[in-house]
Amino acid sequence: MCFRKKAEVILTYKPDILIVPECEHPNKLLLPDALKPNYSLWFGQNQHKGLSILSYSDFRFTVLDVHNENLKMVVPIAVTGGSFDFNLFAIWANNPTDRDGHYITQVWKAINHYDHLLQNRKTILIGDFNSNTIWDKPRREGNHSTVVDVLKKKGIHSLYHKYFKQLQGKEEHPTLYMYRHADKGYHIDYCFASGDLVRKLKSVEIGDYNYWKKYSDHVPVIVTFNQMRFRARNPQ
Repeated sequence: MCFRKKAEVILTYKPDILIVPECEHPNKLLLPDALKPNYSLWFGQNQHKGLSILSYSDFRFTVLDVHNENLKMVVPIAVTGGSFDFNLFAIWANNPTDRDGHYITQVWKAINHYDHLLQNRKTILIGDFNSNTIWDKPRREGNHSTVVDVLKKKGIHSLYHKYFKQLQGKEEHPTLYMYRHADKGYHIDYCFASGDLVRKLKSVEIGDYNYWKKYSDHVPVIVTFNQMRFRARNPQ
């Protein structure tokens, strides 16, 4: 929350695109001109806490016509204007109104609903999934492991796990420190990408707890594709 108070720190990383869960509505951002994005989208019902997609580059965003508004915080977006076009799924897996499950179940429903889009090349799914294999419910269809497996069959992989050669559920780098406690770390923020973008991957960086704890219980996930930089998480 309160992205307006953290924008200056985050923008020192010179991102092209920011995915910002728990971000206030643009009318409440009130950023100085030097910190304002070139293009932006915002989704949510609470003006203090929604999902923002911000461009600090030439990339522009268009919500795809097939957007299912029942999947409130999994948003399919056409990204254009950069060195190449691609589809971006901005994710904040949080829908308390869905009785079937309001965290990873949202992503599970989305990858099934948008199956035809996931067949395309140049695809990224990025944001706060609020999930990890360690919390799998074995009998639940659409737990974290089944989401990862379905995406893998489509040639879409977690870039953190590729880059650091980590196993799901065995991550060495938490992205959430519950209550900002160093001993309560969990990896719940992800960037998945199709194989053609995996081959363009330059680096993945997970923010340092000791630096970011004064700003948030989350640390950023920073992914660089050649000259493109994406942040999967704005510290809240």
